[in-house]
Amino acid sequence: MKVLTGFSFGLLMAMYSCTGLAADNQLTKQEQNEGWQLLFDGSDLSQWRNFKQQSLHPGWTTDSGTLKLSAPGAGDILTKTSYSNFDLKLEWKIAEGGNSGILIMADESGKYVYSHAPEIQILDNERHSDNKIDSHSSGSLYDMVASPSSSFKPAGEWNQVRIRLQDNHLQIWQNEVITTSIVIGSSTWDKLIANSKFATWEGFGTGKQGHIGLQDHGDVVWFKNIKIKELN
Repeated sequence: MKVLTGFSFGLLMAMYSCTGLAADNQLTKQEQNEGWQLLFDGSDLSQWRNFKQQSLHPGWTTDSGTLKLSAPGAGDILTKTSYSNFDLKLEWKIAEGGNSGILIMADESGKYVYSHAPEIQILDNERHSDNKIDSHSSGSLYDMVASPSSSFKPAGEWNQVRIRLQDNHLQIWQNEVITTSIVIGSSTWDKLIANSKFATWEGFGTGKQGHIGLQDHGDVVWFKNIKIKELN
């Protein structure tokens, strides 16, 4: 394995600066000017806490610049800040056979983090048994809108997700493929809920503001480059 010297590391950072790209868990100058904020800088977990708790379970750790769920039982986690209109970007990687999720508009009035919060699925589409339902594949708006197969990457590879919510218009991309574009509260939205497992879940998908959540589904999962921009 080649070890970067101080000179070569500095050269690498200079190259990132010249190309406008940011190293992992950093913001470019343009992103800073546009109002993006990091939710994880590679080592600091202070912006996260467990659902209905003020602390963070030690099963959520940092690992080589990633936020990692290292063992089952650590519980679902939330951003300490809640958001209404936002643009969220992150990258995730799932262990073989794994399952997890990204939750939006999560509140703490229900029994579970997902009681009222729509979920963007994270899954090993090749091995996990949930692959039999197309709206349960990775990048899908879980149990509502199926993600195209062109958005999938295998377990162990990094996937890029972008979630944008403005004036109830929810857009989701995975690996630069748009997977969902829908207006929350529209008749189309209501029909999707009526035909999903959430049909009888009182208050599901009705919130106007909430936290970003990451799910403990019992499987190892990694996250990095988690950044958000609040929108007017």
